[in-house]
Amino acid sequence: MDWRLYIAADPAIVHGTACFNGTRIPVSVVLDKLAYGEMPERILEQYASLRQEHILAALAYAADLARERANEIPTG
Repeated sequence: MDWRLYIAADPAIVHGTACFNGTRIPVSVVLDKLAYGEMPERILEQYASLRQEHILAALAYAADLARERANEIPTG
């Protein structure tokens, strides 16, 4: 999944926050909902302009960010 086909950050849209192309829906909103257990089908019901590809793009975007950053993860 090439998330770049579905996600962009434009300084003129939501202050440069990563959003789904053609919308003002931040990717973080979808990722937060998924993290809290919201089903993708429910998210798609709540945001009529999104499709299944947007959900997959959000996950691919998050995976790329996790690989790119060296986050310190506390142990025990």
